[in-house]
Amino acid sequence: MAPMRRDGADGEAETAWSLVVPLKPLVRAKSRLSGAAGDKFRPRLALAFALDTVTAALACRNVRDVAVVTDDRLAGERLAALGARIVPDTPGRGLNAALSHGAGAVRARRPGAALAALNADLPALRPAELELVLHSASLFPRAFLADAADIGTTLLTATSGTELEPAFGGASRARHLASGAREITAPGAPSVRRDVDTAEDLLAALALGVGPHTARWAPRLAGGAATGHGAPGEPEPLRPPQVRASGA
Repeated sequence: MAPMRRDGADGEAETAWSLVVPLKPLVRAKSRLSGAAGDKFRPRLALAFALDTVTAALACRNVRDVAVVTDDRLAGERLAALGARIVPDTPGRGLNAALSHGAGAVRARRPGAALAALNADLPALRPAELELVLHSASLFPRAFLADAADIGTTLLTATSGTELEPAFGGASRARHLASGAREITAPGAPSVRRDVDTAEDLLAALALGVGPHTARWAPRLAGGAATGHGAPGEPEPLRPPQVRASGA
């Protein structure tokens, strides 16, 4: 595994990354959070995660642009307002097909683009931590970052001239390792590994400090997340969430 590095005194130019972020229709997103959020708030929470993720990504110094692959109209409008490019999910064949399609759309405009596939459920994402991970990834043709559980993947990169070859979903860490991608270790970048699929994940993200969109809904959801028994309505608040400072 490769440790993280930051550009040093050698003056080497920093890679400018194009990020590809997949987002399924909100009505189907984050189904494992139904118990904590209820079906009323779950789609709003999924959108909040994506808004905070893309906001942080666009604030990252070595990110050139962000393309979101989605067919969700509301999500597309909100994310485009942040400055993301919206790419319709015309394949409609799942996560990896969407990522490959988004990568192709980016390189159709900029053939030499360095690509990074990033999960849309990183509400605690910090631009400075993403910058460090992307710099480390730039040292290898393909690289990836495992999620906090060391089972899945939150980030997969491909430098100019290299295909992305995404294999996300389930135990994707093992698949990306087997594909020859270099694993990046990130002890100083917990926010880039902290994806949110379950109530426990949500509490862990809240402890790191989330972006303002997630923080808006967290007081309604934290009680359900803590107990694991969310109601179809609104669970009682547990405590105010920590809010990530803008640009932190």
